[in-house]
Amino acid sequence: METSSPPPFRINIKRGKKLFAASGVASFLAGNDKISPLLPTIRRNASLQKECGNILPAIFDSCEVLQLADEQLTLSTPNAALASKLKQQLPKLQSQLQQRGWQINAIRIKVQVKKTVEKPITVKQLVLSDPAVRAFGELENALEDTPQNDALRAALHRLVKRHLQNTGE
Repeated sequence: METSSPPPFRINIKRGKKLFAASGVASFLAGNDKISPLLPTIRRNASLQKECGNILPAIFDSCEVLQLADEQLTLSTPNAALASKLKQQLPKLQSQLQQRGWQINAIRIKVQVKKTVEKPITVKQLVLSDPAVRAFGELENALEDTPQNDALRAALHRLVKRHLQNTGE
């Protein structure tokens, strides 16, 4: 006789008198025999990443913990310049981690260049209505001709001129 099991990716968790269904990555990992042994390693690396970030906050924003094996920590950096800066800080990082209870006798650095996608630069195009352009022109003419107003008058003049050129007037 077969026993019924919960649907995949769902675990029922009892809290008090209510029954909650937890789904998502955690339940998938907990229920997967091939992946569940990785959870302690993932947790350890995440904890180590946080510790390193606390010790070297300025440098470690771009770095990652790759692995901790045989008391040797392997870190990744996105470029050689950051790797050399990090290399100078390794004695401090290692001693601080040892003081916090981590068994680390050596630290290696790997440069792993990641492909970055450049965001296109958007050019702001402000289109003013004809009454708005006229109002700015009137404001330019209405301002007193004083040294205090010179910069404002010049900016208004450029704005009106640019918008008149764009509309072909």
